Amino acid sequence: MIDIQRLMETDWQWLLAINGCHDLFWDGFMWVVTDTKTWIPAAVALLYVIFKNNKWPQAVMILMAVALCITLADQFASGFCKPYFHRFRPAQEPLLQPFVHVVKGYRGGAYGFISSHAANTFTVATFVSLLMRRQWLIVNLFCWALIPSYSRMYLGVHYPGDILCGALAGTVIAFLVYVLYVRLQRLYDESTTYISDQYTDTGYEINDINLLHTVLLVTYFYAVVAGMVVTRSAGL
Repeated sequence: MIDIQRLMETDWQWLLAINGCHDLFWDGFMWVVTDTKTWIPAAVALLYVIFKNNKWPQAVMILMAVALCITLADQFASGFCKPYFHRFRPAQEPLLQPFVHVVKGYRGGAYGFISSHAANTFTVATFVSLLMRRQWLIVNLFCWALIPSYSRMYLGVHYPGDILCGALAGTVIAFLVYVLYVRLQRLYDESTTYISDQYTDTGYEINDINLLHTVLLVTYFYAVVAGMVVTRSAGL
């Protein structure tokens, strides 16, 4: 039988260990990467790759599938789990508040189980990985999903358990939506296998995949620079 109290105590210990390893640079960096707007260039690059490598009807179907992934993941996390479980975020938990380091006074909403950030980022990373099937892109996408998810623990607004369950929920949702997408896509057009080394197995140009890689890497660099600027300007 699962010892819920023991799991919660372990969650608290891991949260305090992660949240306690802070300094001025990481405060600024985590503040930047947790902001969804930071990742807009990567989203634009993803849209470009999708529409460039697919016919318009199929590209629209993919875009709708991604939107469905995010909607389901977000609603499951924020619309169902948080109101149902009523688990305080670390920065809102009365017993933990004195020990949790917060940045710029940010504590998030009242409840945090499960993490919407983790659910949303992991559902996108999983769906796009299944869609494009390129090894190093998969690694980069899941690194991207991990960075803002980790920032939520660093900032003291989510426990590791919130992140783990959010990531799991997002992954499962993406897999189910992808199965649905494949079935609908086969009704529209028969699948094609690409054997040229200029394309992935699912027909995406390697050069376009590399562009998405580059945008993600540039965004990481931007987050480092912007984090230092935020630290200096805000006096963190």
